[in-house]
Amino acid sequence: MKKNRVLLVDNNVGARAVFQEGLKSRGFEVVPASSVVEALKLISTETFDVLLTGLHMPDPSDGFTVVSAMRHTQPHAVTLVLSGYPALQDAMTAIVLQADQVLAKPVGLSEVAELIEKWLSNPSTSVAMKKERVAAILERETGPTISNWMSRVERDEELGALSLSCQERTGHLALLIGDLVRRLSCIPPATVPISSAARNQGILRCKQGYTVAMMAEEWRILQVSIFNTLQNNLGSTDFSTVLLDMVVIADELASQLKQALLGFMEPLAQKSASSCAA
Repeated sequence: MKKNRVLLVDNNVGARAVFQEGLKSRGFEVVPASSVVEALKLISTETFDVLLTGLHMPDPSDGFTVVSAMRHTQPHAVTLVLSGYPALQDAMTAIVLQADQVLAKPVGLSEVAELIEKWLSNPSTSVAMKKERVAAILERETGPTISNWMSRVERDEELGALSLSCQERTGHLALLIGDLVRRLSCIPPATVPISSAARNQGILRCKQGYTVAMMAEEWRILQVSIFNTLQNNLGSTDFSTVLLDMVVIADELASQLKQALLGFMEPLAQKSASSCAA
C-alpha cells in the first residue's frame, strides 16, 4: 500500500525529529528539510501529498516562500502551517496563499496527524481557491464597497451633518470605482484615462455645499472603504500583483481627487465671473 508522503520543513532540530518519528509511526513517509533552500529543491524534484512547515525559519518570509512554491508546483497537496502567533491565525490562513490550515503552537503530534488524515480523506477541500486580481474584486464588490463608504460618511460628524439623500451622496461613486477598475486593468504603456466622473462629482459637491476639506475627507473614506473590501477578500486575492495594484489605487484616487477639486472650482469661477461682469 502506497504511503502518503509528507514534506516536513522546520529549522528546529528537536521539533523536526519529534514530528518525523511520530508521523512515520502513524504510517506516513516523511521527508525532512531544515531550510527553505532544501525545501524548495525537494518541491521541484519530488512529489508530496502533504506539506507541514513552520512559518518563521528564522525569517518571517520563510514559511510564505515554501507555501507559495508548493501551491504553484503541487497545488493539490495538503498544506499545513505551524505558527507561534495564534492571534493572527485567521489572517494567516488567508494570507499564506491559501494554506489549508494554520496551526497555533504549541500543537501536539496527535492533533497534527489527525488533521492530515482529515484533509487527505477529503482532497477536494485542499484545492487552492481561484485567485483574482484586485480589479476583479473591486468590480465584483462595488455594491458592498459603496455601502461601507456610506456608513462611514454618515458617522462622520461634518459630512453627516449635510442633509442629503443616499442617492445625492453616492450618485457618482459607482462611476468612480468603475474608473479605478479600468485604471487597474490598463496594460502599460496604455494612456491613463482622466476620470470625468470625478470632475462631475466635484461640481456636484460644490453645489451641495461641501468645502475643500470635506471633499478631501470623503476621498479618504473612499480609500479606506476600498482597502476594507480587499481585506475582506484576502482569501481570493492574487498576491503576485497586489503591491503594484496598491500603488495604482493610491495614484488613481489622488488623480480623481485632483479632478474633483478642479470641478469643484468651476461653479465658483463662474459665479466670480458673473459678479465681475455685473
